[in-house]
Amino acid sequence: MDDVFRALADPSRRALLDALRDRGGQSLRELGEGLQMTRQAVAKHLGVLEDAGLVVTSWHGREKHHHLNAAPINDVADRWIRRYDRARAEALADLKSALEETDVSDDFVYVTYIRTTPEKLWQALTDPAWITRYFDGGGPKSDWTPGAKVLWSMQGEEHHDWDQHVLEADPPRRLSYSWHNYQPEMAEMFGWSDERLAELRQEKISKVTFDIEPAGQAVKLTVTHDDFAPDSEMRAGVSQGWPGILSNLKSVLETGEVAVTG
Repeated sequence: MDDVFRALADPSRRALLDALRDRGGQSLRELGEGLQMTRQAVAKHLGVLEDAGLVVTSWHGREKHHHLNAAPINDVADRWIRRYDRARAEALADLKSALEETDVSDDFVYVTYIRTTPEKLWQALTDPAWITRYFDGGGPKSDWTPGAKVLWSMQGEEHHDWDQHVLEADPPRRLSYSWHNYQPEMAEMFGWSDERLAELRQEKISKVTFDIEPAGQAVKLTVTHDDFAPDSEMRAGVSQGWPGILSNLKSVLETGEVAVTG
């Protein structure tokens, strides 16, 4: 956490994080123009933020894009907030929410480090007995071979065929599958009309990818959920859902218990 606090201590670096919160996926040039900073200054500050895990990058052709990563902020907040009643800590929890929310047209990128092995993490991502523990009793089910169907369950109900498929499976390094479209179960949950559900179902289908890399005695997990339509309702939903799910995944692997309940 020392690196995180040092990175956050500089107002220019906080300004960069604010810019990436407002619009993720910006290039070095875009960040410099938006904040009226030289490219050299932006590059230096981004290096510090990347070393602290607060910024992660992705390549689009020859252009490097930058994304805010909320995981270190979650870890800092969780270290102290868990000692208090959650209702009394809402003011601090707002910081976590603000840092997780980026423009709904951007990719969702989340990086966390888990004290486990790549093989154990792969098992947790693909074994139903593990998945139901951190997915609140639901989650995906498949034989996890390229092209195979991915069935989906919400909170312990039966698994549905929502036309999802495995896109890549390279154990224990990479897993990618297509996401589901909007379903009647979701319309009932969120109070959408039949007309609104029909409108939402016209959105393009997104996908989620899990990249697993050894990192000393831990494993670096990068989750990228992308291919959203502009102003996607699904993007807004997954940006709130994934942090809790991934926090539970980390906690289950490291302690045997879930971190987020209810």
